[in-house]
Amino acid sequence: MAKRSGLKKNFMFSIGYQMLAIILPLITAPYIARVLGAANTGIYSKTFALARYFMLFAMLGVNNYGNRAIARVHDDKKEMSNTFWEIYSFQMLLAIIFNLLYLCFCLFLAKENQLIYLMQGIYILGGMFDINWCCFGMENFKLTTIRSSIIKIASAICVFCFVNSRDDLWLYTLILSLSHIISVLAVWPFVLKHIDIVRPTMAGIKKHIKPNLVLFWPVIAVSIYNLMDRIMLGWMSVDEEVGFYTNAESIVTIPTTLILALDNVVMPRMSNLFSKNDRSEKIKFLMDSVMMFAMFMAAAMAFGIAGVSDVFAPWFYGKDFTRCGFFILLLSPVIIFKGWAGALRTQYIIPTGKDKIYVISLTVGAIVNLILNAILIPKLNGVGAIIGTLAAEFSVCFIQFFLCRKEINLKDYLTNGISFCMIGAIMFFAVESLSYISSSAVVTMAVQIVCGGLLYVLLASVYMIKIRKNPVLVNEGLKMLRIKYRFK
Repeated sequence: MAKRSGLKKNFMFSIGYQMLAIILPLITAPYIARVLGAANTGIYSKTFALARYFMLFAMLGVNNYGNRAIARVHDDKKEMSNTFWEIYSFQMLLAIIFNLLYLCFCLFLAKENQLIYLMQGIYILGGMFDINWCCFGMENFKLTTIRSSIIKIASAICVFCFVNSRDDLWLYTLILSLSHIISVLAVWPFVLKHIDIVRPTMAGIKKHIKPNLVLFWPVIAVSIYNLMDRIMLGWMSVDEEVGFYTNAESIVTIPTTLILALDNVVMPRMSNLFSKNDRSEKIKFLMDSVMMFAMFMAAAMAFGIAGVSDVFAPWFYGKDFTRCGFFILLLSPVIIFKGWAGALRTQYIIPTGKDKIYVISLTVGAIVNLILNAILIPKLNGVGAIIGTLAAEFSVCFIQFFLCRKEINLKDYLTNGISFCMIGAIMFFAVESLSYISSSAVVTMAVQIVCGGLLYVLLASVYMIKIRKNPVLVNEGLKMLRIKYRFK
């Protein structure tokens, strides 16, 4: 049986795993933006978005369901082996079907950018072998982090070495697709080491279909306002707007990933505790601490990124991408909505099996997004897509908290969340006032980040210690800095 790591250790590995998928592309993003240009960046984004849809259907809801299912039987190797092969057999069958459907699309329906679509097909092929959900269910984040790090760093090096002109879009797509499939294949030796090879029964496979489908719709619903925006922008606007929107969204996604890194680590532990009907103070303390962290981080990141957006975008992507700064500013509230909803979902809704709440909230969000996109994108282009995304994410967050209001400390959560947002607003105006402190963008952003960060941490610490009388996060921060003093 695989050894279960501690939450703090897994948190660090989870951050590494989640952040690599975003940060390494961002390291190459300034180079790619200048070499490929906004139009080619937009072509890559919209073709990837479509390929991603096929990937989602190939995987169904297995990332969430598989994680939870393995976590619940983690202590029983025989049961865990049976569960793994039952879920994976279903995954493999669907992956084969949707890989064939995508190939038919590329050969018979893709009139433009056919080669790029074909290169994206390698990414979809990865869905046939992606079993990271099993590692997360076993609470082993070290494996995926280390192996993904090596592969993704190698792919970044390949991008710098081989992608040199606008004609290399196909090569750029190929490199990223190959890195994905190699990273998922690299996990198999570890899994086979801790999972016995078992022949699944049809009855065993069938019992996982319904709960998988229940968690599949939320995945599709989320994709509607994470991926459909790019596809609809590509249909209703120009490729440049897709490029601006995608790059802005990539920046805004980073803070959300940091928050969800802790959520994903704690979710298997919460699932295991709830499966044992453990309703002790341990669960309450864990959940309250995670929610406090999520709200603290979400407000800091949202208002911080908004404050430096106008300086950051043209410096990072180039002067042709100045419009990205405006897009980042408008998208920044998404960090708050996603951070809050993500924490509640992974600490309570999914571990307790309240999938209906998850489904309802995301269904409403998807409908809101599609309607607003259809109305606003033709008139406002990328700004219309942003408004649709904001409205959708707010709807999801509001509905999830409303439907869980009787089982959670809603009053305390709202008090903390609103308070951190007020502190974040103070930081935003302070940071924004420093936008013209220097002619150098690097110097300006350094001053903004340091001053804004110190101001936010100071005010937030005072709030947690003096007003809320809950210094848990402050003490954890002091512990990480190896400072022995603790607040009571």
